[in-house]
Order: sequence, then C-alpha cells, then structure tokens
Amino acid sequence: MKLSRQFTVFGSGIFCVVVFSLYLMLDHLQLDHSSNPRAGSAVFQKGQLSILQEKIDHLERLLAENNEIISNIRDSVINLSESVKDGRANAEAANQSRASSAELLASPPLVVPVEPEDCRFAARPYAKASDGVQMLDIYDLLPFDNPDGGVWKQGFDITYDEHEWDSEPLQVFVVPHSHNDPGWLKTFDDYYKDQTRHILNNMVVKLSEDSRRKMLWSEISYFSKWWDSIDDQKRDAVKSLIERGQLEIATGGWVMSDEASAHYFAVIDQLLEGHQWLEKNLGVKPKTGWAVDPFGHSSTMAYILKRAGFTNMLIQRIHYSVKKHFATEKNLEFFWRQNWDPDSSTDILCHMMPFYSYDVPHTCGPDPKICCQFDFKRLPGGRISCPWRVPPEVINDGNVQHRAQMLLDQYRKKSQLFRTKVVLAPLGDDFRYTEASEWDQQFNNYQKLFDYMNSHPELHVKAQFGTISDYFDALHKAAGIDQKHGTPSLLPVVSGDFFTYADRDDHYWSGYFTSRPFYKWLDRALESHLRAAEILYTFALADIQRSGKLNDFPSSESYKLLTEARRNLGLFQHHDAITGTGKDWVVVDYGTRLFHSILNLKQVIINSAHWLILKNKEEYSHSLSSPFLQKDDIQPSHDALPLKTVLKLSTKPRSLVIYNPTEQVRSAVVTVFVNTPRVSVLTALGRALKVQVSAVWEEATKPSTEAFQVSFVGQLPALGLGVFQLLEGSDPGTALAEYSLYRPGGGLSPGPSQPFKLSVVQEAPQPFTIENQHLQLWFSAASGLMEAMKSKDDGGEHQVKVEFVWYGTTSNRDKSGAYLFLPDREAKPYVTQEPPTIRVMKGPVYSEVVSLYRHFTHTVRLYYVQGVEGQSMEISNTVDIRGEFNREIAMRITSDLDSSNRFFTDLNGFQIQPRRTLRKLPLQANFYPMTTMAYLQDNHVRMTLHSAQSLGVSSLKPGQLEVIMDRRLMQDDNRGLGQGVQDNKVTANLFRVLLERRAEPREGDDSQPLSFPSLLSHITSLYLNHPVLPMAVSLHFGAVSLSTFSPLLSSLPCDIHVVNLRTIQAQEGVGPSDEAALILHRKGFDCGFDTKNTGLLCSTTHGKIPVDQMFREMKVQSLTPVSLSLMHTPDQGGNADEIQLKPMEISTYRIRLR
Repeated sequence: MKLSRQFTVFGSGIFCVVVFSLYLMLDHLQLDHSSNPRAGSAVFQKGQLSILQEKIDHLERLLAENNEIISNIRDSVINLSESVKDGRANAEAANQSRASSAELLASPPLVVPVEPEDCRFAARPYAKASDGVQMLDIYDLLPFDNPDGGVWKQGFDITYDEHEWDSEPLQVFVVPHSHNDPGWLKTFDDYYKDQTRHILNNMVVKLSEDSRRKMLWSEISYFSKWWDSIDDQKRDAVKSLIERGQLEIATGGWVMSDEASAHYFAVIDQLLEGHQWLEKNLGVKPKTGWAVDPFGHSSTMAYILKRAGFTNMLIQRIHYSVKKHFATEKNLEFFWRQNWDPDSSTDILCHMMPFYSYDVPHTCGPDPKICCQFDFKRLPGGRISCPWRVPPEVINDGNVQHRAQMLLDQYRKKSQLFRTKVVLAPLGDDFRYTEASEWDQQFNNYQKLFDYMNSHPELHVKAQFGTISDYFDALHKAAGIDQKHGTPSLLPVVSGDFFTYADRDDHYWSGYFTSRPFYKWLDRALESHLRAAEILYTFALADIQRSGKLNDFPSSESYKLLTEARRNLGLFQHHDAITGTGKDWVVVDYGTRLFHSILNLKQVIINSAHWLILKNKEEYSHSLSSPFLQKDDIQPSHDALPLKTVLKLSTKPRSLVIYNPTEQVRSAVVTVFVNTPRVSVLTALGRALKVQVSAVWEEATKPSTEAFQVSFVGQLPALGLGVFQLLEGSDPGTALAEYSLYRPGGGLSPGPSQPFKLSVVQEAPQPFTIENQHLQLWFSAASGLMEAMKSKDDGGEHQVKVEFVWYGTTSNRDKSGAYLFLPDREAKPYVTQEPPTIRVMKGPVYSEVVSLYRHFTHTVRLYYVQGVEGQSMEISNTVDIRGEFNREIAMRITSDLDSSNRFFTDLNGFQIQPRRTLRKLPLQANFYPMTTMAYLQDNHVRMTLHSAQSLGVSSLKPGQLEVIMDRRLMQDDNRGLGQGVQDNKVTANLFRVLLERRAEPREGDDSQPLSFPSLLSHITSLYLNHPVLPMAVSLHFGAVSLSTFSPLLSSLPCDIHVVNLRTIQAQEGVGPSDEAALILHRKGFDCGFDTKNTGLLCSTTHGKIPVDQMFREMKVQSLTPVSLSLMHTPDQGGNADEIQLKPMEISTYRIRLR
C-alpha cells in the first residue's frame, strides 16, 4: 500500500512538471504586449526580430531543462523500484526518497504564488498620525544653521515664570550612572581589571549605606564577569539592592549596541544573551532602554525593545539641529512609531536628552559652566577639573542655599523644554564611580542639596536620586499615559530615524559607517556561522533525543562554544567595536575573539552535520583531533582573508556535504578547490551534474598547476544538508573555463595555462560582454569595468556604469578620522599609471570579468542559474590601500535611472528608510549606514545594491549610488580615540546588483516615508548573507552511508525568515535545555515587481504556518509564544497549533522538538 502511494506521488510529480513546462513554453512564445512600449529605446536598441530570436533561445533552454527534470524523476522512480526488488522498501526507500526530494522539486512555478491580500500592506498609503512628526519632513524643514545660542551654544536662551510650579511642584530625578565601554581605549579585560570591577564592588558597599541612593547599570558583559568573581554574600547583597529599587538594570543587553552597522540578528542575539543571563542569575526583567552613547539612533532598536516587552527608552546622540528643533517644539519626549505601522502597536515612549553630551556638565540644565560645578568628582585637588575654570564647592551650611538655588535654576530651565513637570538629570560619565571617594563626594553633596530643596516648600520642588524607571513611572503619571487602555497622552508621535549624527559644526559622524571594514566583514561571517551552528545544533539535539540512542555527541562542549560565540559576537556589537572606533590593540582583541569563535563554530557545525547525515547513527563517533568532516576554507589569522582548502580527489568517490542555511529549497552554485582538473560531481542518487573547472590564479596571469576550482549547481533542502560525490575522472558534463586576457597598451606575457584555453588580446578590443539566461553585461575594454546591462526577461537595457573614486580629507584643523568624514571636496576619479590586467572567463556555470588594479581587484560574475542567483550580478572588490595617506576609496555605480534626490537604505537589515540628498547639507551629511542594501528607483525600474557587509553609502547625484569601501586616515578626529585609522587590511567586499522592472509604472513620487524590497530582493539578500557551507568527508574515513537531511516538509512561505533557532540554556549548570527559541520575521515586500523566473519553490500564506506541517520527521511537542528575548509569556500564551505573523513582525516562540 505504501509503495503504490509513493509511485502515485512520483507519477503526479511527472504530470505536474509536464503541465508547468507546457505553460512555461506558451508564456515564453508569446510576446509580452503589456510591457512598457518605451522599453525598446534603451541603451542598445534591438528590433522585434532579435527579441523573437531571444524568446526562441530561451524556449530551447527551457526544453533542455524540462528534459533534465523528467530524467531526474525517472531515475528516482527506477532507484526506488530497485530498492523494492532488493527487499529494502522501508527505511532505505524512505531515505532515498528524502535524498532525492530536492531534485524532484527542480521545477519551480513560473511566477511565485502571492496572495493578493499579502500585497496590501506595502501598497497602502502612508498614514501620518494627527499629532505625528515625520523625520523626513523635519530634515526638509530645518535650515541646519548653527547660530550661537548663548550658554547653550547649540540651543537658545531659556526663561521661566517663578510661579509656574506653585500649583504643581517640579519633580527632579537625579540618576547616577557609569557608562562602561566594553572596549575602546583599553580592551574589555583591561577596563574590567582597572576600573569596572572597582565600580561594581564599591556600588554594593555605597548603595547599602543609604537606602535613598540609586544606581543604573547597563552592560551585562561586564556585570556577568564580575558576578562570576564575587561570593554568595555579595550576590545576596546585589539581589537585595535590586529588590529595594536602588539598583536598576537598564536595557540589559550584553552591550550598549551600535545602531548603524549592527545587523538585527546580532542586536537581538546580544539582547537575548543579556536577558537570559539576567533571568538565570537575578530574575530581573528590564523594562527601560538606556542608550547614551551610540552615534545616531535607529528605529529598528525601538522596535526590538518594544517586542522585548519594554515600555520606555532613552537616546542621546542626535544631530544638534534636530535636538534644538525638538526642544523648541517640546517634542523631546515622544512615542516612537515605525514608519510602516498603521496604528500604535509599535509605539514606545522615548526620551531624547536635549544637550550636547551625557556627562554631568551637559545634563543638569542648559549651562555647562554651572552644571560642571555640581560634578563633585571635579572638586579642587582631584584629577579632573572644569574646563570653564569655576570648580565645584563642597556643600555645607554656609553655601547650601545659594548652591541649591543655582542648581534648581538649571533644573527649572531644563523643564521648559518638556511638556510635564518631571525632570531627568543623569549624573555620571564614562567609567565613573571607580573610587569610593567619588561615591561619597557625589552622593553626600547631592543629598545635602536635595534635603535643602525638599525642606523649603516655597521652592516647589521635590528632588531625589532615582533610577531611569523611577523617572519614567513619574512621567507616565504626569503625561496621563495609560498604554493598557490606549488613552491619549500629552506626547507626540515620531516616525523615522536619527541618522546621520553631527555633534557640532559640519562634523558628521559618517566615517565610522565604513571604518575598519575588514572587521565589519568578519562580524557578518561570524553571524552567518553562528546562525548555521545554532540551527544545526538544535536539530541534532532534537534528533538525538528522538532516536533515544546513547552516543558521545558533544552536546555540553558544543553548547559552551555556542555560548562563547554568542558573547563574542555580542561584545562586537558594542558602539566602539563594530563601528571601527577603538584603539589598534583593542581592535586586535575584538578580531581575535571573532576569529576564534568562527573556528569553534565550525566544530559545532561539523559535529552536528556529522550526526544528521549518518544513515546509521550507531556509526557516530566524536573525535576532536580527527573530525569526520572538514570545512572547505581556512582563515589563517584574525586579520587575514580565508583561504580555500584544496580537496584531494581520487577515482574513489569523496562525499561533499553542503549546508543550506536558508529556509527555502535552494539552487546554489557550489564552489570548492580540488587537486585535479579531471572531476566528476554526482548527486545523492548518482546522477552526474554539469561541472565547471576554473583556474586558481597564483598571479594575475599565472594559473596554479596544483589547485583547480570546481563549480556546480546543487539543489539543497531548506535548512538542510545535501550530499554529493566528488571523484577524479573525465566526464562529458565537466567543462573547462575559457579565458581571455587584456591589457590596454599590450605587454602581457602569461605563463603556461594548461589545461585551460587562454587567449591574449594585445590590442584593445571593442567593449566585450558576458551573459547568462537573465542578464547581459557590457564592459569597457580600456578599464574592464561595467558600462551597461540588459535584462533578457523584459528586454530592458540600462546604462549601469561602475567606477572607482578617491576622497581626500579637508585642510582645516579638524580632519577625517575613525568617526568623522570630512572630505576636502567631491571625489576624484581613480587614475592609475599602470593599466589594469583584465581577465575574462566564460564557462557553463558562471562567467566573470576580473580587473586587476594596484589598489583593488574588481570582479563581476554572472551565474548560470535559473533562479535567484542568476537574476543579479555579483561584484567582489578585494581592496588594499595600506600604502595610502589620508585617502578613502569608493565604488560608484552610475545608472540612467531618474531617481531625483531620493534613495533608500536599510536599517540594520530589518527595514528600509527613505533618504533625500539635501544640497543644503555638506557632502558628508548625505552618507548613511547601509547594513544589507541600498536602492534607487524611478517610475519603471529599481536598482538595488545588496551588500554582505556594513558600509557607508550615498546617492550624491540622480541615478548614482556610491559606497565607501575603505579609509586610511593619519590623524585623530578629536573625539577621544587619540589616533587615526592606519591598521588597514586586505579587505574583501561582496555585493550583488539587482535590476528590477515594475509590472506597472509607479504613479506619484517618492515622497512617502516608507518603502519595501521585492520578494526577489529579500531572497537575494538572504542568499548573499547566508552562503551555503560546504564540508568534505575527511580522507581517512572509509565508506560510510550518508543521506540528505531535510528537516522541513517544504520551503517556508517566501516572506517568512527564520532569524534563529537557538537552544535555550538550562536553568542549572552551563549546558543546554530541551527547549529552543524560534525567532521568525515576516518581511514586508513590494508586489509591484515581476516574480517570473525566480526559481523559488514557495508562496505567501497570509503569514500563517501550521505547526504540524513545518517539520518532516521531528515533532513539535510544544510551541509557546513569548516576548522577543524570552522575558515575558503573554497571558494567552498557551501551546500554539498555528504560527501567525503580521507583516514586518518579529516573533519568538519557545519550541520543544523531538
């Protein structure tokens, strides 16, 4: 019965393939009369005859693919039949069926099925709240001048009526805090040893001396390290301080995260790590965000905190003109709402600090000269003093009246900038309260001032120490905020973000968007490895528990490595780490941590994959010194790019296991290095694949004779492991790449090129092309750089010109540095005395053009894949500017798109923020952070630059995108670092350029403050940031039966992304529990673009996933919705049988798999 059912399934599959193929043929035979009639007037006009010829060529390719698909299915059926004859119809047949599932799914629908309802979210018009403030409008409105504001230099004079508080007294909350950077001028460990541990030790003693004293702490990376070193008595004292409300943990993340370059995966992960530590050790659930030092603020962070269950947040580093405007309008406290939120579901109460800094001189009121006199660490005789040369005075009976009135005057003036009679006055700075004497100086003197103020009713003030939540609780009450019942309050709604930050003059902090780009790349490599390791480890644990087999799988050791990697990645999200704004030796410390964690995660991936692909689990044996699998690359050190491992092949098949970290069944180009050009690649069913063998170049014109690059297209199961066989030997499906070498002016003399065909063109030819099924690209023969591209799917041709440019730094006193970008003028074209060597390669799996210049190697590649990877072109730039002096190198892409002054950048890989290039601002102010993508568009076409690393980007002219790739700066920019950026590395930047035509011309302009990528764009970004991971079975292992691991029943819906599947810590010890955190993100997408030929095997489902239809063999024992970082379980949070997500929603579930 089971057998006949399987034959029925295969027969149905053949029928569906034939039907789809016929439909596909008919679609491609007809000319697309609905397309834009002006499309033919592009760069290279062609007649209707050539278009018809292209359609016929395309049809021939589709027929060939159809024959291959039918052949695959036939082979699968024969294979299954033979297994039945051999009496292996049960487990073995099931395994073969699983192994071939990816191949059987090789015929995607012509168009991705998208429910019309799923298109409404992105199509609806923007609805601004009646009391709403949109940051794009603010930027249009402000003159961005900088008049002298008096004592508040960047503001204005503040006056008040002394009787204003007669009926309602002023409430003042002074919040002591110590901002501890986990690395900046010292390493994390050195800061801890020299300062942080003393701060925390003194905190326990000094807060216990007086119950009125309060303290705020934020960074759990430090707190956890200190906690591990203290005894139970001190731990009990800390818990008592928290219970009494004297000590508050604000935000509670591993670090105070950067908000520009950090990807939302890592931001959530470091928040989760901190909250998990707090839950296990202190039982604390933070409710207020505290971000006084990140260099600009992202609305993504507001959303993440809201989803984690926070009700309040505080931000500080905002452009001084924006602060002044918000202060003028009394909008410094507001509900921060996402651009795409049609109601108030994402609102979170936010306090914007109004003045220059978070230090004491800039927090009590508008006059820093006076506020500095109330920073009692600066008393005469101390190590620091007031720059205004008026020192603080010890408070005594003789001066308390005068000093209290001075301070109260500042509090009253500050209150004039807000809508309630509640004032916040932070009291702290970097690494404050290190010494016991400072605790006494600050707390004793302030308490005398408070006692005086509070004992004089005529002053109408109540002043006290408080935590940040004490302040917000009073604010909620004063503003009439009742979030449970949604009652209106006094406060406005603000949407948008707060980039790019300037603290004074034209000093825009847009340099750090790119600074130390090597480590920004390394950060993303670690993210990708961590996510892959988390998911595979979770599956392996569940499978082991399901099988009930005792084995030596290193679950505890692997979990320890995972925890260490989470914490090293979390540490690097710190706003002086991923930003590239630390001292050289601090950067080395960060890099070493990232590097070691990648090495450790490869162990976790290998161990987990080993278990999951074994047919016979009894054969599993763990060996640290002799692993079953080996990764296909080796990174020699923390500051070097990875090198591919050369796999040794023989006539005996060698298994290659490939992990697909995406939740879609994926046709991926897999590339490995081998020791022979005579290679065959077989699928799990023994079918030979089309293979391309390319050269590995030792020098610009010298190919290696010991290493060869093997590339093939593999079908991989969603979140699963595919198994392939490599062996030495000739195969008709294996083709050698063909090369042409150019150098303007000639002079090339390449060495031996066997076995490859290599032709040298001595005279400059006409512009040359490479192409695949979807695209054709034209390149300049003089530069080797792209000049135009054509989409074969719609016939549209566009100028898309790539060039490189240099920026210098200004001759003024203040120059570019790690933080600031202060260019001398507009960029100058990259000019070199030596002409480039241009290498053109063509092959059946991919073709590429490589241009080798002195400072960079630029590669443009097209993949022959009927799907996502074939729809865009890949650009890689290997950059080396180590010999330069005060220069920054940028890649500029100039198109013929009529984009006006509008462009779009992502925020943290989570959402898109529209931008406007403003001529009233200096050039450097128009650069913004790009975490994963930026795009331009007009009414017909969108051009997206996808990035595998965070960099700074701009669109200084219509149709143009410009990305800074590296910076070498010889001096400090006077922001405290005390050095330039001179530790440059050979850095690899990876991009994809996607050109998409709208199905219908877009009406109107780009004035709306929201935009969304297409589905194809989302998946392109996903593939770029989560490449497949090849692993080869080690040579010394004999024949072992392996099977494809396909954990999901099918691809998840196209718009749903598995952010993470992260095993949760056990409540006791350091090992894993039997639960995991399943974090899902439903992406908002623009349906206005064609979804033809994407190769995707998914659809959209209104954000719904039936739980019992997610996994193939594993069962979901329980699934409970929780807050983003697992802190809260909703009242209705029972066991769910269906996942349902709203567009843009990120949700977390506690899941137990078996």
